[in-house]
Amino acid sequence: MRSTPLENKIATLARPVAEDLGLEIVCVKILGEGGGTNVQVMAENPQTHNLGVEDCTKLSKALSALLDVEDPISGTYRLEVSSPGIDRPLTRPKDFASWAGHEARVMLLSPVDGNRKTVQGMLTGIEGDTVSLDDRKSGPVQFAFADIHSAKLVLTDRLIAATRPLDTSGADELLEEQED
Repeated sequence: MRSTPLENKIATLARPVAEDLGLEIVCVKILGEGGGTNVQVMAENPQTHNLGVEDCTKLSKALSALLDVEDPISGTYRLEVSSPGIDRPLTRPKDFASWAGHEARVMLLSPVDGNRKTVQGMLTGIEGDTVSLDDRKSGPVQFAFADIHSAKLVLTDRLIAATRPLDTSGADELLEEQED
């Protein structure tokens, strides 16, 4: 995924803060300029691929303090810390491995297969620097990770099922209370 130098700088500052909290930065995006600047930071727990409210709050407070000290952004800005969501952006090589078997839409910098810069289909993985995808229109397609402009998962029933929270702690107690 292409990032600006300022986005890269903020991501570099944010990574150790997130790691100290047991989290990973997925991406940093800066939208708008001047007084209407929004700094969006997407992060996740690497074990769950989610970001709970408590972790979001902790990361937001820590990043806010860091950005106040480092002051990489001229003027005022709004910091937004969030989970990448279910139809998350794919920004790191490991994302293409972790989400293999799910549908993705990829925008490329250089055309592939029939002069297309957009491919969509089932991710089949990444080997070295080469991403593989079974494109809906043309079948298997491969392209370099460096040629990706942007990529994200496509919302499907399979993706929803795969990202459903696994934590059912307290469910048994709730059922027992309802039976009484």
